[in-house]
Amino acid sequence: MRLATIKKDGKETAALVLENGVLPMEDLNQKFSQKWSTELLEIIQLGQLNQLKIWFQGEVQNRTELYENHIIPLNKVTYGPLYRQPRKIWGIGLNYAEHAADLSEKAPNTEPASFMKPDTTIIGPDDTIQIPLQSERTTAEAELGIIIGRECKNVSEEDAPNVIAGFTTIIDMTAEDILQKNPRYLTRSKSFDTFFSFGPHLITPDEVEEVLDLHVSTVINGKIHRKNVVLNMTFRPLNLVSFHSKVMKLLPGDIISTGTPGAVVIRDGDIVECHIDGFEKLVNSVKDLKNE
Repeated sequence: MRLATIKKDGKETAALVLENGVLPMEDLNQKFSQKWSTELLEIIQLGQLNQLKIWFQGEVQNRTELYENHIIPLNKVTYGPLYRQPRKIWGIGLNYAEHAADLSEKAPNTEPASFMKPDTTIIGPDDTIQIPLQSERTTAEAELGIIIGRECKNVSEEDAPNVIAGFTTIIDMTAEDILQKNPRYLTRSKSFDTFFSFGPHLITPDEVEEVLDLHVSTVINGKIHRKNVVLNMTFRPLNLVSFHSKVMKLLPGDIISTGTPGAVVIRDGDIVECHIDGFEKLVNSVKDLKNE
């Protein structure tokens, strides 16, 4: 199953993503006398995701004549971020050795180099990334995102698949020149407004045949800057879930951004994208606030 948050009638609302368009949850509820949440984060937090998938695929999906008039064509959809207030956003630094080499740094090989970001960094598809006044060198990094599906603590790698709600595309930003002044400036360099774009789709694990085979690409102005496969991560997705669950309790809707194959310097007017096999691409434009 694929879900999204779309902008409709002046608000952001959850929708199912189908082959020919999106079906807003509010329309689905009305048509079939259901009470599913119309907020994607709440669907995850209430544990409705798996129930929704079973119900829709078993009782509704093939009865297209009953809901086809409510489908919004994909070319008319305006997406928002999947949601705006997760309890936690974990980022993983230098998780591909090649990316570490770009920064002339040694890749961590014993434990993940993780950091946290505030939810005020969040933007969605087609929103504008703002290069802050304080930075002369800001980078964008395409990443695979993991979305936690239920409260968990001290999860083993073997059990980690059972706590994952799905995966998504992410573009993470860094004020790299600030970070290079001092590694203790990491939080500040990662926390400017608009420095975390995610969506447009949440893809449940049953739709991803093998996560380790996914290719992740950072794309700038239509050209691939860097591409790598999840298999080449130093710390792979299940390890990241397990590791961080042993640091603190993970909650439904928490996000783990798994690291980038390569960061690209962004400038005013650029278009940056995250491409992952089988996922809808995530696209954002860039504006440098110093040019205002």
